[in-house]
Amino acid sequence: MVETQRLWFRKYTIDDLEFLLKMTSNKEIMKYIGTGITWNENETKERLNRFMSWYDSVDDIGLMVAVNKNSGEPVGHAGLVPQTIEGKQEIEIGYWIDQEYWGQGFATEAAIAWKEYGFNKLYKKRLVSIIQLGNIPSIQVAQKNGMTFEREVDFNSKNVGLYSISRSIL
Repeated sequence: MVETQRLWFRKYTIDDLEFLLKMTSNKEIMKYIGTGITWNENETKERLNRFMSWYDSVDDIGLMVAVNKNSGEPVGHAGLVPQTIEGKQEIEIGYWIDQEYWGQGFATEAAIAWKEYGFNKLYKKRLVSIIQLGNIPSIQVAQKNGMTFEREVDFNSKNVGLYSISRSIL
């Protein structure tokens, strides 16, 4: 699976509910996720089940727990997520980092690793990140990952920025 200098990634299990709930109940983390509202335990459990169902339907795709190699503690999640954007199928590089780990470069490290995995192992030609307008830290991660702003799109009834990168053909 995917790993970086400081992180390794593993599939979610039901045992990760407490960690995911820590993130989904945090107003600052959820500010730019979905509708911007925190999730309760039932909503979080529903999303965790959805994350885990992706593993059955699409091999090597989905959000994975990002684990700090030094401490063994989860710091967030990241991965490749199938999305439909304006009727077109895309693969999104998604990432959330728990607030206590913000500003340490984990999101950029994770995003770069998943970009490389998408291009070099899954042979994708194009990857995107869907970022809510105003989410400057996530925009900076996308830019550090070589992505550029493509356009604003309507995604789940919300106006968001679509950032993309295409594989170089050598």
